[in-house]
Amino acid sequence: MSASTICLRGSRVFDGTGFTAASVVIKDDRISRIVEPDIPVQADEVIDAHGFVVAPGLIDLHFHGCCGHDFCDGTSEALSAIARSEASWGITSICPATMTFPEDRLLTVMKTAARWKAADDEAALVGINMEGPFISPGKIGAQNPHFVQQPNIAMMHRLMDASEGLVKLVDIAPEETGAIEFIEQLHRDVRISIAHTCATYKQARSAFEAGARQVTHLYNAMPPLHHRAPGPIPAAVEEDGVSAEIITDGIHVSAAMVRLAFQLFTGARMILISDSMMACGMGDGTFELGGQAVSVTDRRATLVDGTLAGSASNLADCLAWAITEADIPAEVALRSATANPAQALGIADEVGSIGAGKKADLVLFDSSWKVAGVILRGRVIKPLQLPA
Repeated sequence: MSASTICLRGSRVFDGTGFTAASVVIKDDRISRIVEPDIPVQADEVIDAHGFVVAPGLIDLHFHGCCGHDFCDGTSEALSAIARSEASWGITSICPATMTFPEDRLLTVMKTAARWKAADDEAALVGINMEGPFISPGKIGAQNPHFVQQPNIAMMHRLMDASEGLVKLVDIAPEETGAIEFIEQLHRDVRISIAHTCATYKQARSAFEAGARQVTHLYNAMPPLHHRAPGPIPAAVEEDGVSAEIITDGIHVSAAMVRLAFQLFTGARMILISDSMMACGMGDGTFELGGQAVSVTDRRATLVDGTLAGSASNLADCLAWAITEADIPAEVALRSATANPAQALGIADEVGSIGAGKKADLVLFDSSWKVAGVILRGRVIKPLQLPA
């Protein structure tokens, strides 16, 4: 049982735009107040956080699994194992993604998620991201081509109903038949992201004009930037209300292209994701994603034909890589893993930033951006690890 009042004393607190020397006071499962570091605070537990950064718990809105489990296993046991591992890594809110499967399999996943309740040491399930099946056969990536289908509004309503409101994101290839009508009819009920697409610049513009508001794993599974055939990326850049996910595992996108993305979209519109699959946290070996065999060697996950198949890195690792290897300013990268995904999922009133009344989901980082401690809903689930 955690103490009813905790004080993280003397840390560098990420305030959404920069870092401030402060102490964070937690009462039960909420942040009570943030005070100057030299102000005495009475608390049941005082944690000396000098030398550490205190940030909001990370939010991964696009990943498939970890530690040998996949969200599409469709079982409470798999979801609990995933949520427990994610929380231990500082990812306190999760929005796992489905793969391209038949409707009956997806319905099972939705119903299981709707029934599931997080234990004290498990990340909160704040949504479901439907990455398939409404994608392009021409940019299939690691999705299973046998189950791809054209946009289906009636099917989407059935899946949303089965999830009891948990579906927050759905991916779509806007060039497919019926896609624009799908976006027009559903964009007020669910956030729509363009993904696994062969869309031209004009087709992508049409999708954004119809109500799409996100781009899934920028650069991956879409036409590249080209000076005569610009494709969907410039269309997204030009639409101020559109956010872009990016996988910063050091494998999917080069450091230079990560920097370019942040320059084009600005930090306010970028969302860091891991896109991790069940191999995350497991090391090398043979695994499965979307019903297909995946080989993992030195964190690189591929199908038999060499196609990248998700990542083997968690979001905390992706955040650290973005800061230390891609040279994204720490405050910009942190925002892209906290406040920005919270805004995209419609949960920013509760999580994604540090302030009085917000949920006490906090992660402590050391000077090399490794996770040194985790507080989940006011409970210390990973005690602060002091440097040797």
